[in-house]
Amino acid sequence: MTVPTTDQPVHKSAQRLRWFVDAFDKQVRATEAQTGHRFDTDRTALAAVFADWLRAFEAQKPTADGDKPAYVGFASGLMLRALITHAPVSVTHHAGPTDDNDPASFWPEGFLYVTFCLNVRGQVLEADYHAQQHPGTALGDPRTWWSFRENVKKDSSQAIAFMDLFAGDKPEWQMPQRFRPHRDDGPDLIG
Repeated sequence: MTVPTTDQPVHKSAQRLRWFVDAFDKQVRATEAQTGHRFDTDRTALAAVFADWLRAFEAQKPTADGDKPAYVGFASGLMLRALITHAPVSVTHHAGPTDDNDPASFWPEGFLYVTFCLNVRGQVLEADYHAQQHPGTALGDPRTWWSFRENVKKDSSQAIAFMDLFAGDKPEWQMPQRFRPHRDDGPDLIG
C-alpha cells in the first residue's frame, strides 16, 4: 500500500482525518486483494479511531527533533491501540477455512490493523526521516499472534508493545503507553 501523497511531509499529512481515511481505505482494498477476505468499515468508528489517536499523539509529542523518528514508532503503536479499541472493521466474507497458523486468517481484522500501522510507519520513516523499518520475525509467528490477540483484549495498551515487536524493535512491556525517547536498548532508527 502506498499512502496518499500531499505537498506536506507524510508525518504531517497523517495528522489529517481525510488523509487517514484515504490511507485506511487503500489498506482495506490491498488487504482484501491479498487475503480474499472482504471487510466492512464503520465510518463513525473510524473517525473515533482518528480522534482518539490524535489526542494520544498530541499528549506525548516530543519537541526535540532527535526524538521524532522514535516517536513515529510509538505513534504507530498508539494508532494500533485505537484501531483495536474502536474496531472499525468487520469481516463480511472469509476467503476460506480458518488457518490458525496464518495471521490474516486467524485474525483478519487484527492483521489489517497491524499491516496498516506498519505500512504508514515505514513510509513516514522513509519519506521524512530517511530511515528503514525492518519488520521482525514475530510478524509471521502464529504464537505471537495468539498472544497479541489475547493480551490486547485484557489491556489495549499492549498493542503499542506488540507494534514494536512486529516492527522489529524492542518492546516496552511494562508501560507501553508512555513514550520513552532515550531508551538505551532501543533501535537506531536513523540511517
